[in-house]
Formats: sequence, C-alpha cells, structure tokens
Amino acid sequence: MNIYLESVNLDEIRNAASAGLADGVAFSRTASSANAADANTRERLEEISREFAFPVCVPVGAVTSSDIYTEARELAKVSDHVVVQIPLVEDSLVPMARLTAEGVVVCATFVFSAAQAFIAAKAGAAVVRVTLDELDNYGQPATRTLAEIKSALEAGGEECDVMAASPRSAVQFAECALAGADIVCLTPDALRNLIVHPLSDRGIDRFLSELARRPKSRTPT
Repeated sequence: MNIYLESVNLDEIRNAASAGLADGVAFSRTASSANAADANTRERLEEISREFAFPVCVPVGAVTSSDIYTEARELAKVSDHVVVQIPLVEDSLVPMARLTAEGVVVCATFVFSAAQAFIAAKAGAAVVRVTLDELDNYGQPATRTLAEIKSALEAGGEECDVMAASPRSAVQFAECALAGADIVCLTPDALRNLIVHPLSDRGIDRFLSELARRPKSRTPT
C-alpha cells in the first residue's frame, strides 16, 4: 500500500520522502484553488515534479466537458508524473476517456460507491479517490464501502487503484490496508499521528529512566 502526502509544502514532502513515507503527493483540499490551473498552482506543481520522481495528483477546477479536458491537458504538460484529478460527474466521462486514450493519467474524485468506481474505471480512470471522512459524516461506513469498491473492481476485471483519502485515526488507516486500498492519502499531521501511541510514550519514559540509573563506565586512563 502506498502513502501519498496531502501537501504542497516542499519541506514537508522532503521530510516524508527522506523517511520513505511518501510514495506520491496529492494537492491538499485547502491548497487547491477554485482554478487549479492558475499560475501559483502550476508553479508549485513544476517545483514538486522537478524534485521528486513520484506521482503528483492535482485537481482540475472545472465541471464542464470542454473545460475539464483543456485544464487537464495543460496540467499534464507540466510533467509525466502528473495525475489529473477529475470530479466524477456526467460531463467528465467523455474527457476522462479521451485523456486516457492520449496517455494522461486520470484520478476520478467524488467517488462514494462501488457503482461509481466501476463507471469511472470503465471511462479510463487509473485511480478512484474515496474520501473517508465525507462518507463517515454521511453515515455510510467508510472502510466497508472501500472494501466493496475494491472487490467490485477486481470482480469486474478493471485495473484501477483505490485511493483512501483522509483516514481519521491509526485504526482507520489500518482498516484501509485490510480493505485492500492501494493508496492512502494523509496530511503530514495525520502521518505523524500514526507513529504516536500512549504505550510507546510509556516505554520510552521507562527506557530513559533505566538508562539514567545505569552506572557510568569509567574512562580508561
């Protein structure tokens, strides 16, 4: 299972990548402007793509067929590492298929059911993004839905990765792995929280206490 860091901060990406904890990057929801193809977004996309040789997911800021295609093509020109995130709406299916045929890697967003995931995959999406916190807020069991999506894609013979976005806890992160998620998308804070556990803190305190009580070895003269 790969981890994508939901950040456009170069230092945060460097820190995670140096520890082997970043297999890709997804532009965060707060960092994504209303027009994802604007100058600032393009500049940051170029910086990340130059420094890191892994996928960079960036959303288009459009919902009509012609605008989706045009913005996606412009974003894809920046780097071969770009994965264009396109909202799954009726008008996006034709540009998804067209872009895929032209070699652009597409991630379908706003996917919340196995049926939607299957349609997106048939239209050419290489990845479907399932936002867990939105499912939980809606009252739909997030990781169970994730498992259903993964099973439906495999049963239908569709080669499409499932991205689980925004797990709320370490437990839900583990559930994503058990549900078969190919990618989990996390903020830097959420990634750090995976390392923390009360028993780990107790163990470190105990270790330091024992270390402090050990007699110091004498330095030979």
